[in-house]
Amino acid sequence: MNTITILLLTFILSVTGLFVFIWSLRKKLFDDNPAAANVIFTEGEIGKVEEPAATRDQHQALQQVVDDSYTGTVDPERDARMKAELEDRLRADGSTKYVTFVFLSCAVVWLIFASTAGLISSIKLHEPDFLSGYAWLTFGRIRTLHLNAVAYGWAPMAAFGIAIWTLPRLLKTELMGGRFALLGAMLWNAALIAGLGSVAAGFNDGLEWLEIPWQIDILFVVGGALIGLPLVFTLQNRKVEHLYVSIWYMGAALFWFPVLFLIGNLPGVHFGVEAATMNWWFGHNVLGLFYTPVALASVYYFLPKIIGRPIQSYNLSLLGFWALAFFYGQVGGHHLVGGPIPGWLVTLSIVQSMMMIVPVLAFSVNQHLTMRHHFKTLIYSPTLRFIVLGGMMYTLSSVQGSFEALRSINTITHFTHFTVAHAHLGLYGFFSLVMFGAIYFVMPRVMSWEWPYPKLIALHFWLVVLGFGIYFVGLSIGGWLQGVAMLDASVPFMESVRVTIPYLESRSIGGALMTLGHIVFAIHFASMTLRYGRKRVGPALFHGRRTQVGTASVEA
Repeated sequence: MNTITILLLTFILSVTGLFVFIWSLRKKLFDDNPAAANVIFTEGEIGKVEEPAATRDQHQALQQVVDDSYTGTVDPERDARMKAELEDRLRADGSTKYVTFVFLSCAVVWLIFASTAGLISSIKLHEPDFLSGYAWLTFGRIRTLHLNAVAYGWAPMAAFGIAIWTLPRLLKTELMGGRFALLGAMLWNAALIAGLGSVAAGFNDGLEWLEIPWQIDILFVVGGALIGLPLVFTLQNRKVEHLYVSIWYMGAALFWFPVLFLIGNLPGVHFGVEAATMNWWFGHNVLGLFYTPVALASVYYFLPKIIGRPIQSYNLSLLGFWALAFFYGQVGGHHLVGGPIPGWLVTLSIVQSMMMIVPVLAFSVNQHLTMRHHFKTLIYSPTLRFIVLGGMMYTLSSVQGSFEALRSINTITHFTHFTVAHAHLGLYGFFSLVMFGAIYFVMPRVMSWEWPYPKLIALHFWLVVLGFGIYFVGLSIGGWLQGVAMLDASVPFMESVRVTIPYLESRSIGGALMTLGHIVFAIHFASMTLRYGRKRVGPALFHGRRTQVGTASVEA
């Protein structure tokens, strides 16, 4: 099949998709408050904010912002039904407490380790002799340790923890088989420790994102399967008829990831050019078909819960899901532009990369319209700052990635620090910020305890945002200048290296601020675990409004 045929087929597909989109608009795609979007709320919750990370004053101000745009009604019968649903929610929250805490605790530990390794590797780019006395601290190994600690430590532990806490709530049932998840977490972390140890000792499989030896990967597969079992059992015992869009995203992510990981790590199958093609098929799809769906699912749940209103367009959220599932599968090939692979494969990857604008636009429009008239809530909601900013970074990183796939731009940015900046925009600016926000929302429910030092949440936010801003802007400029210099035959290669030095130094400054923010986050997390600060009686649902559940009085 030649390139012209591929382009023609994709053009026809694009036009067909456009007509489907127009048809959806005519079917009132943007109707306010469709019934399907209301399933995450108990009856009577719409119009009531839910922000356990906020102080009492912040919560009152947050509710005032929502009250200005929403008029509620008094209904005693509805309040009675709401009480019964809240009891179910409390049982669902109680069933996930210990399992969620284990996963999120592991995530925080790996975040600190990965941040430290990343900062060391960053400094080595402009100070090569820094910590050069040990083989495992050389750039090639410490940078690989950083990548794998993020990819298989912080990111999946946070994703699994949030999924395990969220799904029982969405399905309105208790978590089934939590012990399988705990055993899976033990095996997963044991595999990661063994894998990082092998990388530090100089043993790896030589493929980016797939460095850990395949013999150790068997433990990841078994551990991941055990983690997935409770989610399947819980889904089978659900008490809801409609599956909210967040379940679609999380369920798909938990199905896609094992397939990706198993195929990517099959020993003795992928060689030469085929190995390179598989490598970027795996590397890109882990981001787009595992981390991205989990983060989008979190946004679609936590954002409406915090501001007390359903997402603006439920149909648009489903359009974004199916477009992501359809278009993302082959985008990784644009990392091989100019490589010895078939031209049609690269062209297909470029086209699908551009088509990713469809699901990104669907999400971005939906988030903006949902937040319309509610942006002032960002002033008062610590969680919402992370969630909304993370969602915005998804838009930016995806659009940038689509255009970066074009040959005219790829020619400049390929093999430069620009690509590194883009990768961090997706996995950190989008995924990690959303996970931070989700953890701030979830932990007061898990621990039945207030965040002890609210100012540390603000400090964490500004440190990571400022640090990442310096990191991203510096690497983007330095990478572009590096690419231009490498394309100029009259410029010596070492000049393309020297031109990046100031920007690599800015990368280390930004990375140091981000690492400091992570340390603040970890200290605050540990403080809550050790029961410092204020005590909360029962899970936090809403500040300042008390509902009798059983014989106990809890903040609802």
